[in-house]
Amino acid sequence: MTSCCRGHVCEQMFTDRVARKDLARYRKRGLDRLERRMVDSASAEGLAGARVLEIGGGIGKLQVELLEAGAATGEIAELVSAYEPYAGELAREHGLEERTAFAVADVLEEPDAVAPGDVVVLNRVVCCSPDGIALAAAAARLARRTLVLSYPRDVVWIRVGVRAINLVQLVLGRSFRVFVHSPAALRAAAESEGFARSTTGHGSLWEFTTLVRSAEEGAL
Repeated sequence: MTSCCRGHVCEQMFTDRVARKDLARYRKRGLDRLERRMVDSASAEGLAGARVLEIGGGIGKLQVELLEAGAATGEIAELVSAYEPYAGELAREHGLEERTAFAVADVLEEPDAVAPGDVVVLNRVVCCSPDGIALAAAAARLARRTLVLSYPRDVVWIRVGVRAINLVQLVLGRSFRVFVHSPAALRAAAESEGFARSTTGHGSLWEFTTLVRSAEEGAL
């Protein structure tokens, strides 16, 4: 699937209204429990001087949390431009506008469109594409030190729910679909780029894995 197709498909689902609601939800509730665990695991190796790259980051809530936890700079790489003004608004509210950036880019098609990050995050992104495993590998190549990714749990009730969501998308005439990728395959894609698993965790719907680059791999 080409970059323009991926962007067009995601725009069917992730609209200006969705972006606005995401910002309102974060202002009211902050991160959920699993996301807080993701931030803690991403911070475990230290964040001083680190650059954060949040791929498919939407409004950039994890980037904001990591910057406030000690990272130096951050960037969001998004397929959907609707999130950009809301990401900028959130950064300004937290006094981080000079330390953040937003790029409309497809890292599968344009890996050089964004600079590598010391910490790279994909939060609930790989499920939005049939290319989720390739995306995990691309994110690993952009990560100097730590990669954190979350994805739907590969269990029966999640797969039933995803089928229902996709049926609704079909009825509505949308081409957007949700995908449940094998967690083992997602982790293997990152491990093939020189990472080793350090932390995992899950809630009722979502699971996350944090991976750390092997010392012998060196810096990008």
